[in-house]
Amino acid sequence: MKHLIISVATAMAISGCATPSQMSADVEVTRLCAIDGGIKVYETVKLPAERFDKWGNVHIPPKDKASDLGEFYFERDQINLVVGDPHVIRTIHKIIRRSDGKVLGTSTRYGRGGGDIPGPWYPSSFMCPEVSKDKPSLESLIFVKGEAK
Repeated sequence: MKHLIISVATAMAISGCATPSQMSADVEVTRLCAIDGGIKVYETVKLPAERFDKWGNVHIPPKDKASDLGEFYFERDQINLVVGDPHVIRTIHKIIRRSDGKVLGTSTRYGRGGGDIPGPWYPSSFMCPEVSKDKPSLESLIFVKGEAK
């Protein structure tokens, strides 16, 4: 029993340590994120208060689920920058106005998944920029309450 406890404790300690491949991928994610990660707003749109839910969100559907009458939709592009274990991806969300096809804003994130020591645990990940409920979303920066134009 003592050996089992020591083995489990050792495996847990090792699984919490980053591997060299993870560290390298995380450095690359951080570097790329510093170049163009984050939110960029190109135009803000005033919408009447009834377009916002009780939490202040405007629900913008993805392009494939958007109605032909919907004013706005979002697109997501994901690019695999490093394929394998670990893998590195770049994800770009765009909110687009249907009437003229204008991109109102983008959110660019980079992420690493995997590269862990093999074991029964779920693979680790690292994302940049970090998502937090304390930071504004792309949607909340584009859509503001006011009289619609």
